[in-house]
Amino acid sequence: MNFKSTFLYGFCFMLCESNNIATYASSMPASFSDTVTISNPMLWDDVPDPDIIRVGSDFYMVSTTMHLMPGAPIMKSHDLKHWKTIGYIFNRLTDSPKYNMIKGTVYGRGQWATSLKYHNGKFYALFAPNDNPGGDTYIYTSVNGRKWVLVSRLPHFHDASLFFDDDNRVYVFSGNGHITELTSDLTHIKQNGLDQKLFDRDNEETGLLEGSRMIKRNHKYYLLMVSWPKGMPRRQVCFRADNLMGPWEKKVILESKFGGFYYVGQGTIVDTNQGNWYGVIFQDRGGVGRVLTLNPCHWINDWPMLGDSNGKVPSTVKVIVDHAGSGKAQSLVDNENFDETQHPYDLFLHNWEWNHNPIDTDWSLKERKGWLRLKTSKICHNIFDARNTLTQRMEGPASNAYICMDISHMKDGDCAGFAAFQGDAAMLQICKDGNKRLLHLLQSSVTLDPDSKSITHVKDSIQASIELKNSIIYLRIDADFNVNKDIATFYYSYNKKDWHQLGGNFKMIYDYRRLFMGTRYAIYNYSTKNTGGWIDVDYFNINTK
Repeated sequence: MNFKSTFLYGFCFMLCESNNIATYASSMPASFSDTVTISNPMLWDDVPDPDIIRVGSDFYMVSTTMHLMPGAPIMKSHDLKHWKTIGYIFNRLTDSPKYNMIKGTVYGRGQWATSLKYHNGKFYALFAPNDNPGGDTYIYTSVNGRKWVLVSRLPHFHDASLFFDDDNRVYVFSGNGHITELTSDLTHIKQNGLDQKLFDRDNEETGLLEGSRMIKRNHKYYLLMVSWPKGMPRRQVCFRADNLMGPWEKKVILESKFGGFYYVGQGTIVDTNQGNWYGVIFQDRGGVGRVLTLNPCHWINDWPMLGDSNGKVPSTVKVIVDHAGSGKAQSLVDNENFDETQHPYDLFLHNWEWNHNPIDTDWSLKERKGWLRLKTSKICHNIFDARNTLTQRMEGPASNAYICMDISHMKDGDCAGFAAFQGDAAMLQICKDGNKRLLHLLQSSVTLDPDSKSITHVKDSIQASIELKNSIIYLRIDADFNVNKDIATFYYSYNKKDWHQLGGNFKMIYDYRRLFMGTRYAIYNYSTKNTGGWIDVDYFNINTK
């Protein structure tokens, strides 16, 4: 490379690091771009109800987290392949005591299907908790996607999409194709504004239409939705119009099996700086939850047709992006050493979420440097009743994770451990029984009231047990999410080298009627007799395959 080329390259790099990244990225020479090959699933993690946008050369995505707190994670990527959680829209929800597990729970409810937009230099997010009855709609804003402030609370809009039109009028698309106009400051429904149903479902659409995502391209409006025709698999459909008042046309834009599973459906489309378009559509995939697929988007007769040349989800997709692979590889699951100094904001800048609102006085990164302390202050009956349960996604196609736990300060009746957490859960559970510390492989299945989501029954089954000899114990869970597997196996060790399996395999399942999430790694501690005990966790290590 000669001096002139070196100077120009260095100048380009400095510009890209400046505050003008978004403006400059669109004019970068093609030689600065790179090709990334992405295998499907694009993300083999539970990332349901995605919305994804591009700001400059970066992509931002939001997902559903329901009863997990903090909620509505914002994920960022330079290349659509490597994603990192950069923040959460809210730390907790407080509209109902059920978020604190009082008079019920919000398992499978809470925050759903957030809409993410960028307008006039700010991010906006809209979501409506699926409480019973339906909760208010929240609108938040942010200047950087990390820290969010509440703008307004509006009536409930189901599975809604926020939309800023070219004339700066603002709309919400929700339900089965309803449009509602908002005031320009997003604080109220606009008086005498648009508020009506845009179209009726045709005879093909005998089931639900939901998951609204609205975009505009070349002066045309495109409303993407997931379709549930009766007796048929889910599919992605698109409604198109030249004017918001119609007429609206419909087309099926993706109807595909993939990877041994029956259907793919619900998501949105996004473009790159190079002008290429892609669809990000989730797939129900058993015990791991709802994973994301990436699909080429070909504009055919002004329709965004998804999939390969046969309209099917491809095994790999090549994406041309700017500064591909910038920085180290990133993931939605990661190791954790619970070092307070590495969390300038709080523990949850990364990938961890509590089960319901946490009791803040019952956990600490300060009381024992480099360790997470989980304390007990209320009597619980089982893991489903324990708020201070810390969770992170499992990842496919296979992964294993282990923790180091100090159990020397547990009290009689305390239960702590490491779980594959779902409506049907399995866990390496340590129980303090008098002076004994017993390690069980425990399987638990919860029954919830369909209205209040109160815990009505938990069926426990101890599969195997040993008495522990040491106060420092290593617990490991291996997860296999390959087709027809969804198997978890459980191990313990005293030295992190010699691992011993406890019990047999556990079949992980996905059940939308209860927790409505993929299986998660969970670290927990609760008391059944006496409060005031605690455990310390040194680290969490995860390996994916």
